[in-house]
Amino acid sequence: MKICLQHIAQLPCWTSRVDPLPLEGGLTNHNFRVRDAGQDYVVRVGADLPEHGVSRCNEVNAARAAYRAGLGPEIIHVEPSIMVMRFIEGQVLTPEQVRQPTTLQRLLEIVRSCHHEVAEYLRPGVLNFWVFQVNRSYISQLQQAQSSYCSDLPILRQRNTILEQAVGPVHLVFSHNDMLAANFIDDGDRMWLLDWEYAGFNSPLFDLANLAANNVLPEEQQRWLLKHYFDNVVDDRLWYRYQAMKCASLLRESLWSMVSELHSKLDYDYTTYTRQNMACFKQAWLTFRAC
Repeated sequence: MKICLQHIAQLPCWTSRVDPLPLEGGLTNHNFRVRDAGQDYVVRVGADLPEHGVSRCNEVNAARAAYRAGLGPEIIHVEPSIMVMRFIEGQVLTPEQVRQPTTLQRLLEIVRSCHHEVAEYLRPGVLNFWVFQVNRSYISQLQQAQSSYCSDLPILRQRNTILEQAVGPVHLVFSHNDMLAANFIDDGDRMWLLDWEYAGFNSPLFDLANLAANNVLPEEQQRWLLKHYFDNVVDDRLWYRYQAMKCASLLRESLWSMVSELHSKLDYDYTTYTRQNMACFKQAWLTFRAC
């Protein structure tokens, strides 16, 4: 960490001597706040993560496009494993705040903008994020590593296939794919969407289901999201496909955590996180099968 701090302090984008201060959060990277010439910045430090399909070049591409679309902060400096962006002064959302009707309405507009505006500014080389293939990759990694979860993997693979078939053909949009409350900041005037490391082309259902799953939206709010996103009545077919995608999102989060247990060097209780997400997945699976 000392070497990292020294390197951050000597980045060529600074105009004066700086003192990087660690920020909390980040499950795949380290973040630091830096004040330079009266302006505040965030330095995001993280290498590629092949086990998760994370390419920092893809993240930078998406983050720059998000800035041009008015959704993310300006990117000031980029070099291997480091991205410097302007600091956004505001309130990081909590799941409880996401569930507030006025906040949820604002977030819906953010999701729309992500899906329909960011792609206009992307450079070539953008990744796809097909959650069912992501899940298959995680399951294969866990099997090869002889993970302690190996006995659970055959049924999870089978359910992943069932869910993919249930979702059926999709219309691709550019998605964020990590709709955690902590990735939204409200500065009092506008909402910002951060952390684009999993961004890629995907079904719009994934971001909607991911937003609902990560923030425990009640059924009434889930149906509201679908109705107003698609400007249409939520019929049984759409609800069925959405519930399948919600299961896939929770399965992906569970498998992500299982793989992180094997690879991550960050100080985080992934075992508990796995257990929590698996419990949510099992409940969501029962709801899906009842549709």
